[in-house]
Amino acid sequence: MEYGLLIMGAPYSSAAPHSALRFASAVLSKGHRIAGIFFYQDGVHNASSLMTPPQDELNMREAWIELHQQHNVALDVCIAAALRRGLMSELEAKRHGLVNFNIEAPFELTGLGQLLELQQRCDRFMTFA
Repeated sequence: MEYGLLIMGAPYSSAAPHSALRFASAVLSKGHRIAGIFFYQDGVHNASSLMTPPQDELNMREAWIELHQQHNVALDVCIAAALRRGLMSELEAKRHGLVNFNIEAPFELTGLGQLLELQQRCDRFMTFA
């Protein structure tokens, strides 16, 4: 079975990202596939390269990157929600005349069309808010 995940909660202020990560691990351990993950609303903060949690806490961004590397899971970030919250890629920073950026590969800024496509292609679509 193929799953898609929508994550709407920010790391460290919502249980949603951690629950989604545990769910993804359980699904993968049962032989299913995660087609993609879409970060929306405050969930876009999961992609910030500026997160520096204490060493004894799980670094959510690194955990998502590890999931991507091990299972080739797409990590899409809603561009509109990200820009509203001060998160952007190097390309978007240049486009807006800014020097700094805080979203890097494997996270990719995409639109809501990517979310709809993910929903349509999956057998199950789970929301973590």
